[in-house]
Amino acid sequence: MKILDRYILKNFLITYVFTVLVTLLIICVIDFTEKVDNFRKTNPTPYEIIVNYYLNFIPYYANYLSPLLVFISTVFFTARIAARTEIIAMFSSGISFIRILFPYFIGSVILAAFTFYMVGWVIPRANKIRLAFEYKYIEEQFYFNRRNFHVKVAPTTYAYLESYNNTSQTGYKFTLERIEGNQLKEKLTSDRITWAPKKKKWEIHDYKVRKFEGQKEFLTQGVKIDTAISLSPKDFENDKNRFEELTLSQLNEYIDLLNLRGADGVQTYLLEKYTRFTHPFAFIILTIIGVVVSARKSRRGSGWQIALGFILAFVYLLFFMLAKGIAESGKIPAVAAVWLPNIIFAGIGFVLYKTLPR
Repeated sequence: MKILDRYILKNFLITYVFTVLVTLLIICVIDFTEKVDNFRKTNPTPYEIIVNYYLNFIPYYANYLSPLLVFISTVFFTARIAARTEIIAMFSSGISFIRILFPYFIGSVILAAFTFYMVGWVIPRANKIRLAFEYKYIEEQFYFNRRNFHVKVAPTTYAYLESYNNTSQTGYKFTLERIEGNQLKEKLTSDRITWAPKKKKWEIHDYKVRKFEGQKEFLTQGVKIDTAISLSPKDFENDKNRFEELTLSQLNEYIDLLNLRGADGVQTYLLEKYTRFTHPFAFIILTIIGVVVSARKSRRGSGWQIALGFILAFVYLLFFMLAKGIAESGKIPAVAAVWLPNIIFAGIGFVLYKTLPR
């Protein structure tokens, strides 16, 4: 790597880190101002606020805003060196524009790889702590209030609960049915089931089991029996933003579980999965666009170029959120929704590269 490459790469990354730190500082101040009343009411300790909440809040928002911030950083740094005629000097020495793009590309790939690791494994663990803090001190206490809850727990087994109590981890009017084809083979009924944390199983109280073999029926009943089914108290907890606290492997397992159950909401988890793969590519695309729109020295100064950078970055985020919202409604596939903004902006970058004078 030549001196020029090191110079551009170093300053590009420094500008990005500085932009991220300043933006996050502002966001943390605004967030604390909004939540200070909640903190006064619920009285979390300073340690919990700083360590459990804000230290896990920072990586979440750093990742969320990273495409916007990397674009702004690219435009700001490139416009600055263009204003100092450094890019003109590079062209005068015979360096092509593609060659100037090379260190930017390396920097964006480094950030993309780092982001992929963070969104795949690190940030979900941080989100788990952050969301637990929010549920305890900021959000209202959650109660599972659905009635007549049906769920598929195995390929041929279906569970039913009339109601469930989160506090006691108890379900009422429980039924477990095994159906093969269109025939009921076995049915378990119970007035009450409770979760046994040490066993990690459900305890079924006062149960009756009916088995059907042709025209014959066999009845078994008892006081208590344990059962291990693909259902746990977590399935009755607050599932708001649950996808944010799952690592990539856990996300795949949960998607498989939702598909097995035939449950609603699979699209949300698929969007999260595909977003984690497409998110890093946004760094590369937006970095290249940022260089293209800001590499030209302007008599009006770099202010308009930075403003253009802000506008394009916000348009990208807006387009991404719109595509995601449409996908959540099921109108377009999840994979198409998350790739569409990158494909469109890659096309915009190519057109800008071909048309903008440098």
